[in-house]
Amino acid sequence: TVRMANIAIAADHAGVGLKAELVAELKKLGHAPTDFGPMDTRSVDYPDYATKVTSAVNDGSASLGVLICGTGIGMSMTANKVHGIRAALCHSEFDARAARAHNDANVLCLGARTTGPGLAAEILKVFLAGAFEGGRHQTRIDKVTAIEAKR
Repeated sequence: TVRMANIAIAADHAGVGLKAELVAELKKLGHAPTDFGPMDTRSVDYPDYATKVTSAVNDGSASLGVLICGTGIGMSMTANKVHGIRAALCHSEFDARAARAHNDANVLCLGARTTGPGLAAEILKVFLAGAFEGGRHQTRIDKVTAIEAKR
C-alpha cells in the first residue's frame, strides 16, 4: 500500500483535463503528485511525456506513475518499452487491483476518451492501495523481466 507517496503523472493533449482532476484527487488523498505536464491542450507527442514519468519511477523519485492519453494505449505501449516499467492500461477497479496484485504494475495508464473522471478516480485509488502478492505471480514477473533483459 502506497501512503503519502510521490506519484509522477503526465498526459498528452487529450488527457490534460483528466490529469488535472486526478492531480486534485491525489492531493486530496494526501499524496504528493509531480505533474510533468502538459498544462494546456496544444498538441504534443505522448512518448515525450511517458518517458518523463517512467524515468521518475525508475530513478525512485516517484513511487508509482500515472499516464493519460486519449485511449491509454499509446502511453501504455510507450511506457512498457522502458526497462523496469510494468504499465497497465486499466478500465475498471478490477483491472487496477489485478495489475498491482498479480503483475506488480508500477504505472497506471488511463484513457481520457474511454474512462470518465469519476471511474478514473476510483481506478486510481484502487491502484494506489494495491500491493503485489508475490508467490506464483513472482515467477511470472521473473519471466517478463528475463524477456526484457534480452532486448
